[in-house]
Amino acid sequence: MTALWSAAEAAAATGGIATAAWIASGVQTDSRAVEHGDLFVALKGEQADGHEYVAGALANGAVAAMVARGIAGVAADKLLTVADTLAGLEALGAAARRRSPARRIAITGSVGKTGTKEALRLVLSAQAPTHASVASYNNHVGVPLSLARMPKDTVYGVFEIGMNHPGEIAPLVRQVAPAVAVITTVEAAHTEFFPGKGILGVAEEKAEIFAAGGEVAVVNRDNTFFELLASKARARGFGQVIGFGAHERADARLIELRLAPAHSDIVASIDGARIQYRLGTAGRHWAMNSLAVLAAAKAVGADVHRAAAALAAMTPPKGRGERHAVRLDRGSFELIDDSYNANPTSVRAALAVLAGAAPGPNGRRIAVLGDMRELGPDADALHAGLAPDIAAAGVDLVFTCGPHMARLAEALPAKHRAGHAPASDGLPPLLRGAIRAGDVVLVKGSLGSRMAPVVAALKALAEAPAGS
Repeated sequence: MTALWSAAEAAAATGGIATAAWIASGVQTDSRAVEHGDLFVALKGEQADGHEYVAGALANGAVAAMVARGIAGVAADKLLTVADTLAGLEALGAAARRRSPARRIAITGSVGKTGTKEALRLVLSAQAPTHASVASYNNHVGVPLSLARMPKDTVYGVFEIGMNHPGEIAPLVRQVAPAVAVITTVEAAHTEFFPGKGILGVAEEKAEIFAAGGEVAVVNRDNTFFELLASKARARGFGQVIGFGAHERADARLIELRLAPAHSDIVASIDGARIQYRLGTAGRHWAMNSLAVLAAAKAVGADVHRAAAALAAMTPPKGRGERHAVRLDRGSFELIDDSYNANPTSVRAALAVLAGAAPGPNGRRIAVLGDMRELGPDADALHAGLAPDIAAAGVDLVFTCGPHMARLAEALPAKHRAGHAPASDGLPPLLRGAIRAGDVVLVKGSLGSRMAPVVAALKALAEAPAGS
């Protein structure tokens, strides 16, 4: 077992009290996910209080639990007692940051955060010990938890920073205190929570990734808000702003892009050096973010040529463009699972990937789309506005669900309208009778639209008995 925190270290970091000399190899806030050797942190949330699950976490293998009160039936030597467990987790994260020499990167953006973070994890871990946020651990719990899990010998740390509302990014990035801050792009996402400002409010909030200061800002040069973001970075003390994109003045510039159904071949100029590489994911949006990956890798001192070579092994994270071959009686269809989240920009990017896919004999391109959430009063118009992109992508059939996607269905020609349901649970019955071998099926929607069960239902077609 690799030691991450001793009882003495954790107590000193949090100002807590530990009465036994345990060693923790991990930190966990979900009792169901506890592994042997973890320190369980009992957080109190809106729906549940982690203190109620301490006994279960210990039974599952936790060596101790961080708590704010005693737990009936649990010996005191199994507890790290603090005044407040969320503050304790933040303090543990701060201590992990202070004791590690890691060069830290923070990433935010309207789309592409998790994919960019995973790509950086991939390329940097090939060169030195690297620690990165898991999944989309990018909120007030996920960020300090990711920091608290960072080993002492980490050379590169990569952290995702998310937001839904104003004021969320600054306190998170101050915890990370990155040397390099990356903004993938600013688009219409969560605009419902920025009344009167809309996308400008989103841009200003994303610029808070610079709130802790730093050395290098990596910003999308093709984005409308580049100059605003660059000026805010400089005002916060960033000595260098690297623009990435296809723009002729981009420092990390796309020179050539050849898209294939499942990968991309790229020629780029990274700070004047011409680099040719293959990216193991399809889509222009992935290619553009790979430029940010290489720029950030170079900024923290990694070998940019080795980083570029490592991108050939990149695959999409779960629910963000994963591809599955689903076997049917007379062949198979390809399922593109992009169900994790959606906004107008990411849906257009996903449709472009679908356009580049290669259906089999008699196969069709099929889009299964759920509502894009948190778009405010323009939501209906933004959904209907996807109709031209559907046509441009050569999509044959479109299945929709949700009240906003109903507006898109109305805007489509009748030949493309394959079916609409009030909610996602109404889609599987429509899809079961429609999907056939050779099809390529894209599933996309906001997390709140619950499109993941639709993906599961499509995968289950491979398991359905003949004639069902």
